[in-house]
Amino acid sequence: MNAEALPDMVPTPYRVSSRVRETADSVTLCLKPVRAELPPFRAGQFIMLYAHGRGEVAISISGDPSVQHLCLTHTIRAVGPVSQALHDAGPGTVLGARGPFGTDWDIGSAAGRDLVVVAGGVGLAPLRPVVLSALARRDDYRRVVLIAGARTPEDFLFRTEFRAWADGIEVVRTIDRPAAGWDGPVGFVTAPLAALEVDPGRTTAFVCGPEPMMRFCAKTLLDKGVPATGIRVSLERNMQCGIGTCGHCQLGPLLLCRDGPVVGYDIAGPLLNVREL
Repeated sequence: MNAEALPDMVPTPYRVSSRVRETADSVTLCLKPVRAELPPFRAGQFIMLYAHGRGEVAISISGDPSVQHLCLTHTIRAVGPVSQALHDAGPGTVLGARGPFGTDWDIGSAAGRDLVVVAGGVGLAPLRPVVLSALARRDDYRRVVLIAGARTPEDFLFRTEFRAWADGIEVVRTIDRPAAGWDGPVGFVTAPLAALEVDPGRTTAFVCGPEPMMRFCAKTLLDKGVPATGIRVSLERNMQCGIGTCGHCQLGPLLLCRDGPVVGYDIAGPLLNVREL
């Protein structure tokens, strides 16, 4: 099938305007259109980013939805040849971008409720737009809590932003094991989540991170009485086309590039035990 039949398969050129190192293996890129601009994104959606000569991968958008006209922002961890090439792209590099694709966190539906955001490792990147949106419209929510976990203090994304976030929302950071100079909580994110008092009938939870972490967090929330429909997770599988055509990202009845990545736990829960081939 040619590009005219599938216009969403044609990358739009974007140029790297800035590159910020977040951790030893992660950077945040600000991309600006060379000519045409992609449609606006919603928090939780992703872009298929193309590195010339290497290929393309799905990368969640980590930017502020309210100022997205200034920059298309992606936080990228180098885990393979394509993501390594994107990670290494310096200012001036032209990349290809397709999208935005997929479902979003639907943060507006949590208005008037308590919002609990739980992020593990690089799972904070797809949730950063939620945090920024909640801060911008803080009066829309009764309570906003961010629980973020990382292996070490140096592995937290957006380290320079936490203090500003803590001025508007409750922020808890925890690391996997003790580290010199760290006086905060030690352990997985499930520990502060288990200690958190919630009003289960008025709580919406967004969770992103490794699948085992999301399962344990969802169980903790379910044990507190939060319904599965009030818990949303962001799922990853092998997304290749982004438009639900190739089938590589199938998970049970879902094509995650189309029906995800954000899925209610009432749907995701039974599927998270399905191994990726």
